[in-house]
Amino acid sequence: MYALGEEKLREYIKSINLYRNKAKYVIALSKILIDKYNGEVPGTREELESLPGVGRKSASVVLNVAFGKPEMPVDTHLLRICPRIGLSASTTPLGVEKDLLKIIPKEYLMNAHHWLILHGRYVCTAHNPKCETCCISDICAKNL
Repeated sequence: MYALGEEKLREYIKSINLYRNKAKYVIALSKILIDKYNGEVPGTREELESLPGVGRKSASVVLNVAFGKPEMPVDTHLLRICPRIGLSASTTPLGVEKDLLKIIPKEYLMNAHHWLILHGRYVCTAHNPKCETCCISDICAKNL
């Protein structure tokens, strides 16, 4: 990525939001990965969050997906649906994350955030949620 350079990278990612800033971050973090980590992605939250453009959610995704650690990345879908369906009363990503880590059994933590994201994206949508076809409507806080 570093060899590609910021300008060429932009061409590949221009369809995503904030692509100019993201290209800057990717080039900067790529340089740090080469110089400081010998080209390897670090495996701790602290190291990941020290990289440009990497916050708690991105670090949690990398730790979960790449390193197999039971983390709970909270994106906008989880932040929206978890209070709605009764999994959290929090209104902050960290609060929702902590609540979910308390209630989701360890054996489901590797995939739970994927399932919740998909549920929020396709069923429990922001506008016009599909409660009539929802597989958890009988236990959903919205319907109780």
